[in-house]
Amino acid sequence: MPSSPASAVETTATPETVRLSGVGFGYAGAPDVLRDVNLILPRGSFHFLTGPSGAGKSSLLRLLTLAERPRKGTIRLFGADVTQIERRDIPAFRRRMGVVFQEFHLLDHLSAFENAALPLRLTHQREAAYAADVAEMLKWVGLGDRMDALPPALSGGEKQRLAIARAVITRPGLIVADEPTGSVDGVMAEKLLRLFQSLNRLGATVLIASHDQALAERSGARVLRLDRGRLAPTERAAA
Repeated sequence: MPSSPASAVETTATPETVRLSGVGFGYAGAPDVLRDVNLILPRGSFHFLTGPSGAGKSSLLRLLTLAERPRKGTIRLFGADVTQIERRDIPAFRRRMGVVFQEFHLLDHLSAFENAALPLRLTHQREAAYAADVAEMLKWVGLGDRMDALPPALSGGEKQRLAIARAVITRPGLIVADEPTGSVDGVMAEKLLRLFQSLNRLGATVLIASHDQALAERSGARVLRLDRGRLAPTERAAA
């Protein structure tokens, strides 16, 4: 039976944020992109997802963010089975996630401040209640002097940092990021890594898909490796 939003509440009896069991995924007329994937992300854990291009990293993230459904197997998020979730119930789960897309998905007619604040506005909070937090977050990602700029006036790296600020502004329980440091320099990549680590220390479960093996190794996080649609055993990166 499809899960309802009310069943998504984590308790001490469900310490896992994510559990995938025997998951397979593919597109019609093509070989499966993911094959028999088993994955557990304990609540409050930090993982990097690595692997060559075409290994299935983005497909796995799309399953976790409920943009796709598995061909087989089961997916549990926040203790609830979401394998066959109804479309009307998806927003309740997504509000508990912070998702950083490669394509940014910024709204060009809104300022950087308004884009970052959008998740808070959607919960009907008043701007006076969140303005200081949004400003602080934008300063943290190096956009303190660009709050009024529209996305078309931002560089690729600035757009990436704005997308990250928007994804984490609500301090979500699960943060999923697809190549979040791909458009920034090494100094900013390290700063963004520290931001993710800080949110993780506050209790968020973090999964970052990245080609940056060196960054993963410096993070000290668990490293998951996808190869030809299969997930290799988890290993600890060097701190």
